[in-house]
Amino acid sequence: MALPNALAAKLEAVQAEYRVAPHNIDAEQALIGAMLVNNDAYYRVSDFLMPEHFMEEVHRRIFETAASLIKAGKLATPITLKTYLGDADLGGITVMAYLARLAAEATTVVNAADYGRAVYDLAIRRRLITIGEDLVNGAYEAPVESAPRDQIEETERRLYELAEAGKYDGGFQKFSDALTTAVDMAAKAYQREGKLSGLATGLSDLDAKMGGLQSSDLIILAGRPAMGKTSLVTNIAFNIAKAYQGEKQPDGTTKTKNGGIVGFFSLEMSAEQLATRIIAEQSGVPSYKIRRGDIRPEDFYKITDAARDMQTIPFYIDQSGGISIAQLAARARRLKRQKGLDVLIVDYLQLLAGSGKRSDNRVQEMTEITTGMKALAKELSVPIIALSQLSRQVENRDDKRPQLSDLRESGSIEQDADVVMFVFREEYYVNNKKPREGTEEFFAWEAEMNRVHGKAEVILGKQRHGPTGTVELQFDANITRFSNLAAEDRMPDRM
Repeated sequence: MALPNALAAKLEAVQAEYRVAPHNIDAEQALIGAMLVNNDAYYRVSDFLMPEHFMEEVHRRIFETAASLIKAGKLATPITLKTYLGDADLGGITVMAYLARLAAEATTVVNAADYGRAVYDLAIRRRLITIGEDLVNGAYEAPVESAPRDQIEETERRLYELAEAGKYDGGFQKFSDALTTAVDMAAKAYQREGKLSGLATGLSDLDAKMGGLQSSDLIILAGRPAMGKTSLVTNIAFNIAKAYQGEKQPDGTTKTKNGGIVGFFSLEMSAEQLATRIIAEQSGVPSYKIRRGDIRPEDFYKITDAARDMQTIPFYIDQSGGISIAQLAARARRLKRQKGLDVLIVDYLQLLAGSGKRSDNRVQEMTEITTGMKALAKELSVPIIALSQLSRQVENRDDKRPQLSDLRESGSIEQDADVVMFVFREEYYVNNKKPREGTEEFFAWEAEMNRVHGKAEVILGKQRHGPTGTVELQFDANITRFSNLAAEDRMPDRM
């Protein structure tokens, strides 16, 4: 169907001077005509099509008004729409006459979804062109304080948003499809070493409690300073990366068979400090000796052997400080695209910024961060372990074991997280109460220290998919290593 004279002339004038953005006026007209003849056509495209997806302004107005009427349970026809669209002149033809022509020349409603997808795809192409133009103009006219990396990350963010928006296959799915996925997951867990449905942490008691780290889960690991949060998450990350086994697929991609590829955002510690911790854990040489160079020849060989073994593990560290949740998401997506990604770790949550400038309302900013983190876990389909601080109110209680209410700055941390774990080492608090030697209190303290020495607790305060409770672990403070606790019932028989 031809456009009214004025609209056609306008488009011809634009085409003569510029390249016209991709569009299909015929598809827009056919879709609107189908809607006017049978309002059910709207529900075939309502999941993904919006007024702004139409190229022509008059079509946006017609679609928006018709959609409002249909959603309100009213009839959308040329007659009912006239009341809301007025009597504007479309270059020799009134709105009423234009609507009547669209309805008269409409095709079957069966094709409405196809027309809608054509309109939608072309709108996505136009937005893609806009992003490209903004990228070029921004590169030409960037202010002095703007770094190229910032522009790259902003463009990546917009492209990924467009990629997510550019899908019209969402909505409801059959329950049988979800059942198939669940059964497949159970079958893989049965075949996998350790019988876990998720990624094994290398700490068997913790894995037994959680079933491993589950895809799309946001896992919060919290604790007071000196409890060993970073040490525990570093141990878990290294165990996962060390166990990595990939399997080549027919299409040339690599699928993770065991273990996983680890992305680690170290917002507090440098990559060198993190590497030193892992070397100490693997070599058995205390990290403070490595930093001071206070090592013997045999220690040096242990360090070099451990470093050599770690050269090939898929463990990637980003040590940038002060990044925003949007930047973190862009870099995580890039890592998954370029290297692959099976688990993401953020150390720690409170060092992230929101998408805008740092707000005075830190609670609101933290809500944005945790919501973004959960959305990223679902988007990438990987578990995200985010470390978090706890408030000082823990120190005011006799029992220093943390609780969900101790999470700092926002209730959204507890709300958005699928799992909340706390690290607690009673040894730290008992050690700080050391009395004067030789007194009765000292002997009681010494007995207490023997009871708690080298032990740590991981308290599962929340878990959507399983039970809460406490897991006891062994902790060697010299080399910051968490390991399975050798319980009495697992010890070999005494002679």
